[in-house]
Amino acid sequence: MKKVMKLSMVALVASVAVGCASTSDIENLQSQVDGLKTSVAQASADAASAKSAADSASSQAASAEAAANRAAQYAQDTNSKLDSMFKKSMMK
Repeated sequence: MKKVMKLSMVALVASVAVGCASTSDIENLQSQVDGLKTSVAQASADAASAKSAADSASSQAASAEAAANRAAQYAQDTNSKLDSMFKKSMMK
């Protein structure tokens, strides 16, 4: 009977020790998960900021392209007018 009592006490102590280790492991994993959630949230915010900057850059590029197209059209119109003036002066 004493032998059974000793074995049950050892089993009880072992189960308590394993239970505590499991609890601390779970707490450690939970803190790691919380840290990862924070990292993911920061990465998501950084991605949103980068997308906003890219959208702004795209808008500015479109405006610059439109301005360049207008300048090219003005240059072409001016060139046509100069050619016309030169042809008229050669006719006289």
